[in-house]
Amino acid sequence: MSDFSFMSARLRRGDMTPMEKLWQMSWSLIFWLCCIFAFGFAMLISAANGNLDPWAGPQLVRFIVGLGMLSALAITDIRLVLRYAYVFYALVLILLVVVEVKGFVGGGAQRWVDLGFMNLQPSELMKPAIVVALARYFHGVNMDEIGQPTVLLFPIALVFVPAGLVTIQPDLGTALLIVMGSAVIFFMAGVRMWKFLAVGVAGLAAIPVAWNMLHEYQQNRVLTFIEPERDPLGAGYHILQSKIALGSGGLFGKGYMAGTQSHLNFLPERQTDFIFTMLAEEFGMVGGLLLIALYIILLIYGYAIAFRCRHQFGRLVAMGITTGFFLYFFINIAMVMGLVPVVGVPLPFISYGGTSLLTLMLSVGLLMNIHVHRDVHMGVRGGFNDF
Repeated sequence: MSDFSFMSARLRRGDMTPMEKLWQMSWSLIFWLCCIFAFGFAMLISAANGNLDPWAGPQLVRFIVGLGMLSALAITDIRLVLRYAYVFYALVLILLVVVEVKGFVGGGAQRWVDLGFMNLQPSELMKPAIVVALARYFHGVNMDEIGQPTVLLFPIALVFVPAGLVTIQPDLGTALLIVMGSAVIFFMAGVRMWKFLAVGVAGLAAIPVAWNMLHEYQQNRVLTFIEPERDPLGAGYHILQSKIALGSGGLFGKGYMAGTQSHLNFLPERQTDFIFTMLAEEFGMVGGLLLIALYIILLIYGYAIAFRCRHQFGRLVAMGITTGFFLYFFINIAMVMGLVPVVGVPLPFISYGGTSLLTLMLSVGLLMNIHVHRDVHMGVRGGFNDF
């Protein structure tokens, strides 16, 4: 047997050494990831008027820790990820319940659990957890069984139980991200299009009921999205200042740390939700397009990993993770431009935030794990009966 055939056989068996797995990692993907983070690091320094504290320094530490998590997850046997997918999901679901019981309130919402050494936001962890759990389930379902409505009851429950808990916090934006990201996995698993259309029609019919169930501030966000000028000093203040900052940046921007809207404190939440606005004000449309180009490169890598993978579990996880990245940056950028209502969605690898950054690094680690184990033979499929 040739050395190439021997190596191919080992790849299919997944019995590579940790060093061999590290060698198999896509280091070019890591490079582009670091480029995106460098944008965010520079903008957090700018947000603090040239200082590492209080945002850039801690964010750098988290990124370095995240790289370690990413590498450790990348070399973990993918069959262990498959085996413990439901366990991961169940632990995060328990944390969501703990938030309802013992979580503390920040920014008017009860979303965090105090772990002592950090404040954890379980709703962020649920995004990769639900992707892995759904991929685990559909890995064990034959295409012929997908058309049976009873087969879809369990994965639907997997999606809407945590989405409901997140909505109660309240965090409607994250709940919608969970549902939309999950819908992609359902589609890739083979669920027929007419079922999505049926759900869409039912959702449209339920809009009047859902509107009455929204909190007052959520209703104001929707009304402000339709007409920002209706309350320029209240609910419409954020988006109006964001549009002013975006427009004032022009083609090439005002220069690094020279943005007037952000540095004169007209722009709120410039280190988190509205950080793209500050970037566009300082670096202009060119800087904004450059960041979007880096995100597109990341998407290309993610979808390439999904299509290159030889097993259903890996393909579904890679598609779910990559689509989640797209939803993150698309919704955030559309939000600050006034194209969608204001929701609390951070800009991936750019916005300040502990749980969101570590969750994103965990997600890239899953993506890298699939790349490393793309040729591994997963054996007999296992579904709900193996839980």
